[in-house]
Amino acid sequence: MEKDQKETSDENKSQVDERLSEEAPAKNDETELKEERGNEDDNNKELTSEEKIKELEDKLTRTLAEMENQRRRFEKEKEDAFDYGGFAFAREALNLIDNLERSKQSLSSDEKLKDSDALSKILEHFNIINKDLISIFEKNNIKQIEAINKKLDPNLHQAMMEIEDDQKEPGTIIQEIQKGFLIKDRLLRPSLVGVAKKTTPKTEKSEEKQEK
Repeated sequence: MEKDQKETSDENKSQVDERLSEEAPAKNDETELKEERGNEDDNNKELTSEEKIKELEDKLTRTLAEMENQRRRFEKEKEDAFDYGGFAFAREALNLIDNLERSKQSLSSDEKLKDSDALSKILEHFNIINKDLISIFEKNNIKQIEAINKKLDPNLHQAMMEIEDDQKEPGTIIQEIQKGFLIKDRLLRPSLVGVAKKTTPKTEKSEEKQEK
């Protein structure tokens, strides 16, 4: 009899322990949920009127700054399109001046035409056409680059050769092979030039020949 009562009490005790073990996680879950809700409540607290006004002011300042930057970019793009929109056309048009110059040189070197009245008239007409073209270019902000007797400027000139000349300071341009042009402040093409260099002494020249 006592043995049966003891077994019954042991069974009851084990059942209570099982219930407690099952309820414990549930309580822990409830605690975690309460903590999470508490954190959410802290994050979702309403801002004060001053904080809302400051936030709106910051947003407005950023928006205005972005609008101003966009306006400046648009103005710059518009100016570039107006000033340099004909850049490619202008560079191609320079071929007209080059061809006129080549024609003049070709006719001037023709033995049959040399010193003839016909050649003089042709060259005169070529010069008139050349001046008209230069005038049209200048009206459209396309200008020739100054080269002769100027110091070599890599931004404007391209040296094609060195020419011995003790009368000029080394690096001075003494020959213009092809004219260079600017459109406003932008380079259309550089001037192709020859620059002065000091005359090499004869002794050095002979030594160079021997080395070769």
